Amino acid sequence: MNSFSFNATKTLQSNTFLGLIVGENIITLQRVNSTNDYLKSNLSNSTPYTEGTVIMAVEQYAGKGQAGNIWKSEPGKNLTCSVLLNPTFLLPKDQFDLNIAVSLAIADTLQPILGENLRIKWPNDLYYLDKKIGGILIENILRGSSWKHAIIGIALNVNQTVFGDNQARASSLKLLLNQDFEIKTLLQSLCLHLSTEYQHLKEKHIIQQKSRYRSLLYRLGEPANFLVQGQHKSGTVIDVNKEGKLIVDFDGQLTEHAIKEIAFI
Repeated sequence: MNSFSFNATKTLQSNTFLGLIVGENIITLQRVNSTNDYLKSNLSNSTPYTEGTVIMAVEQYAGKGQAGNIWKSEPGKNLTCSVLLNPTFLLPKDQFDLNIAVSLAIADTLQPILGENLRIKWPNDLYYLDKKIGGILIENILRGSSWKHAIIGIALNVNQTVFGDNQARASSLKLLLNQDFEIKTLLQSLCLHLSTEYQHLKEKHIIQQKSRYRSLLYRLGEPANFLVQGQHKSGTVIDVNKEGKLIVDFDGQLTEHAIKEIAFI
């Protein structure tokens, strides 16, 4: 295990208003099953990590996705990390607001590279056209009715070119642009944008953030196929509500769906 930190003063010279700089403390692990699990385990053992600490893995061999799915990553090829945040200023019922801020930060990291076809696929993926290039897993730790910690797991496919059979939709920056990318440089950019969007969330700019999030939604206003409670349906994505439910128009009827109730197919 080792640590490094980027030049926060230089990187954030135009963002001196920020109260938190994500990535001031970066811990790099050579090999770990899951950076989220590592961070959770150390927090439960009272390891005194400061807010904004990043756990980065060179090799993450059992990274977790939504519903416990395992996402396999080649050693040294991708950006796999977890970020510790303490969003005590938010009520637990507003936890999807944090998802919005994190999604925007990742989009802002990738859009200068990939351009306008970068989309946020509800609830927690980043897509370029119809290819998955990244994912988010936020795990919340509550104390009673208050939010204590949020562990933000992020995985971006960077230089990997071969994916497993269960990753048919996967792609990477290298596959899309035919060039290698420096992972630590991407991490620096990600930390900057996470700091910015988290501060915007603190300053109650969620209305503007929600508007931008909606504009980046995958399949927004387009016909799409879904699996809804075991049935195949065609509908149109309209929005995401305050609770983080996907709003879909099925034959003129607007319906709201939680994460486990609907899936794109």
